[in-house]
Amino acid sequence: MTDKKSAILKTVERLTDNYRNEELFMARGGRCLPSRDEIIAIIKELRAVVFPGYFGNDSCSMEFPEYFAGSRLNALYDRLRTQIGIAFSYFSEEDEDTSVRADEVTASFFESLPQVQELLLKDVQAGFDGDPAAKSKEEIIFSYPGLYAIYVYRLAHVLYLEKVPFIPRIMTEHAHSRTGIDINPGATIGEYFFIDHGTGVVIGETTVIGNYVKLYQGVTLGALSTRMGQALANIKRHPTIGDHVTIYANSTVLGGDTVIGANSIVAGNTFITASIDADTKVSTKSPELVIKNPRKKAAEKVWFWEI
Repeated sequence: MTDKKSAILKTVERLTDNYRNEELFMARGGRCLPSRDEIIAIIKELRAVVFPGYFGNDSCSMEFPEYFAGSRLNALYDRLRTQIGIAFSYFSEEDEDTSVRADEVTASFFESLPQVQELLLKDVQAGFDGDPAAKSKEEIIFSYPGLYAIYVYRLAHVLYLEKVPFIPRIMTEHAHSRTGIDINPGATIGEYFFIDHGTGVVIGETTVIGNYVKLYQGVTLGALSTRMGQALANIKRHPTIGDHVTIYANSTVLGGDTVIGANSIVAGNTFITASIDADTKVSTKSPELVIKNPRKKAAEKVWFWEI
């Protein structure tokens, strides 16, 4: 019989051998990785700046908006700058100074926040216009998972374009885990974008989505095949969706050459791997329903023990 001490000693010996033999188990040259918890905290705190009055009880956002925004952004700037610097340093040469690049990217990110805010307000309007169940635009901001996923994506996309390692994907995977909506930070998404319900939506890295597009739950905008792995990196693998397109629940559109033309409607449960002309409605033939005659009434108490 193996006792506790010997079992642990044997396990530790084998684990440390694995540590020494596989570089993935230890950060490169003792370098740190960005803090996932810190990045998620920054996302959440930035939301109070982008949508003041919704996420927090700081009354000065109404009374002293300049002070409120400046104070919040001042602290968040330094925290994000630290994480961006760590991310760049992880892949840099030992003698390479990444601080200048981190400063540039952080400044660019914060300067882009007003534009991101304007895009998000258009997304809120799209959600309100497109959902008869929405009681107000405030409800969409405060509670809709689709808007939260879009909010995180739009922040992450700015950093993706700056080629920041790790952080954009940490952001969107946080939103994915919280909402069930998986938007790769590399996707290009236009104005007035709305995801209704949202659970199970997947939008791949090289997807291009136009303006006024609406997706329902379970929609996949994906690649035809990823069997070539890294050989497909930086190649357009995902579809292009034109302006004013609606794609209903559980539909799949695949392929980098696939274009869904403007003003088209893709019905639910449709599988598409070829381009669709503009002003087209696409659907699959409904499967035949088989309805059997009602069964005879089961004996009473058949599922209960006799007393």
